[in-house]
Amino acid sequence: MLIKTTFAALALAIATLAQAAVPVYGYIVKQTYPHDPQAFTEGLFYQDGVMYESTGLNGRSSIRKVELETGKVLLSREIPSTYFGEGIAPFGKRLISLTWTNQVGFVFDLETLQPQGRFGYEGEGWALTSDGERLYMSDGTQYIRVLDPNTLKVTRRIRVTADGAPVTQINELEWVEGQIYANIWQTDRIARIDPFSGRVLGWIDLTGLDKLSGVGPGTDNVLNGIAYDKAKKRLFVTGKMWPKLFHIELKQPAGR
Repeated sequence: MLIKTTFAALALAIATLAQAAVPVYGYIVKQTYPHDPQAFTEGLFYQDGVMYESTGLNGRSSIRKVELETGKVLLSREIPSTYFGEGIAPFGKRLISLTWTNQVGFVFDLETLQPQGRFGYEGEGWALTSDGERLYMSDGTQYIRVLDPNTLKVTRRIRVTADGAPVTQINELEWVEGQIYANIWQTDRIARIDPFSGRVLGWIDLTGLDKLSGVGPGTDNVLNGIAYDKAKKRLFVTGKMWPKLFHIELKQPAGR
């Protein structure tokens, strides 16, 4: 019995140590692109050669199609001024969008950005992403909701933890090679989250990227916006009201 107890304790200690040692990745800037400095970026994704972006603030919220290389807005759809626009995600030929505190989301045609409907949800809406089969929604808490893309109803919730502790302020989301990448609001970090267990598998430390973009410290112009080009495996990041958008490459943690 003593041997079994000792081995059980050792296994628990090893598992705890493994979870505690969440790796931290650095970054290399591969390319810099122009970005609208008036865009209060809330959602971002890249598809079929076009960057899609949602912007926030009452009276300034919009859904946009943007040319990556120039930052030129190709097509824009304003959100009514009573709504504070939040995250967006594609699903099939639709674009799904959230609003912050109104508990209302909108559905648009992905190509034309013409409105197609709306839906309701409880609590706040922060961000959306899709794995091609389901939608993932953040609401600022430690939970990520999994939505049925047809009914837009919650099917389950993922509790996000790092080192065994809950992670809150989960903001903009992006599905990247089987993981959920998430901006942590008002920090310089992106969490790499296992979509099944909710464990943070790694942190991406983007300290200094705001200075490279030419913005100073502030409560509004924070890091927010992740997009992934699956075809070329390019990772893009930006921030609220940043004049630049970056293609970055991750640097492996020291010792790995």
